[in-house]
Amino acid sequence: MEHRNPIQSDTHTKFITIGEIMLRLTPPNYEKIRMASTFEASYGGSEANIALALANLGIDSTFFSVVPNNSLGKSAIRMLRSNDVHCTPMILSTPEETPTHRLGTYYLETGYGIRPSKVTYDRAHSAIAEYDFSKVDLDALLQGFDWLHLSGITSALGANCRELIMNSLKKAKELGLTVSFDGNFRSLLWSWEEARDFCTECLPYVDVLLGIEPYHLWKDENDHSKGDYKDGVPLQPSYEQQDEIFRIFAERYPNLKYMARHVRYAHSGSENSLKAFMWHEGHTFESRLFTFNILDRVGGGDAFASGLIYAIIKDYKPMDMINFAVASSAIKHTIRGDANITDDAQAIRNLMNMNFDIKR
Repeated sequence: MEHRNPIQSDTHTKFITIGEIMLRLTPPNYEKIRMASTFEASYGGSEANIALALANLGIDSTFFSVVPNNSLGKSAIRMLRSNDVHCTPMILSTPEETPTHRLGTYYLETGYGIRPSKVTYDRAHSAIAEYDFSKVDLDALLQGFDWLHLSGITSALGANCRELIMNSLKKAKELGLTVSFDGNFRSLLWSWEEARDFCTECLPYVDVLLGIEPYHLWKDENDHSKGDYKDGVPLQPSYEQQDEIFRIFAERYPNLKYMARHVRYAHSGSENSLKAFMWHEGHTFESRLFTFNILDRVGGGDAFASGLIYAIIKDYKPMDMINFAVASSAIKHTIRGDANITDDAQAIRNLMNMNFDIKR
């Protein structure tokens, strides 16, 4: 008898992502840290969030990281496995391999009304930042997979992680994997110029690009004083402005098959609107605008990324792809925790089609 996971759908795509998973500590009831006497514990991180979301939607998903061989590291793995994420390649490091021997932590003050959410990182010298990845056989790690997802967050953790990301990109292209990449700039981890320099080096190896920053798109490669094509483009661009940027990216990097970015309108700390743009096969598509109340904003960008990846894997029509991605992000804002733990793709499609009726 052949054994299989009944939760996984009939797709044959095997997805893997590489990144850091952290302990998340959140004061309850929208409290600030200085007021809190207790914290709610959960786990999250950009790449882990995407693996969790896809696994819950039935995609065969694997996560690779390094965590300390202690109760915290094992608990993070247990949470991933409880959501049907494969963790076979995960490394439980020893104190000799990662001397500080710690799982990265971050604290989240959840915003309310006019008060925005706030993140405080405590992730320096985490296990993934101290591990020597020259010991990892990337051929063996990526063999048999169809899709690799990476981000600029892991790249920001240290020189060892940047080398891992670049080598993984090159190996993935050598093996014929589809590669998605989210620049995901974090100002608390590295500078804008550092991020742009490294993430731009990644672009020739990417098939699916999420976000248009942080990358250099110089008007003149030989004279940077002439500026970047993205200079002056607002955070909430018009269709014409976004289409022009996508087209310049596509001319410079013809390997890019899809480009997408979401646009946020923050009416308050508790109410936002989202829409998105996607480029595919020479055309720019603009999604519907979704307005919603926020329970937990963290991970909204990861939910957008996972929604788009899912829609591409499932071969949706382009307009359905971008609307499904934004609807995935909108639903995530109503779920506590980092990841979009939604096991019902039809519920996302209902929102995508603006169908809010109760399902019974």
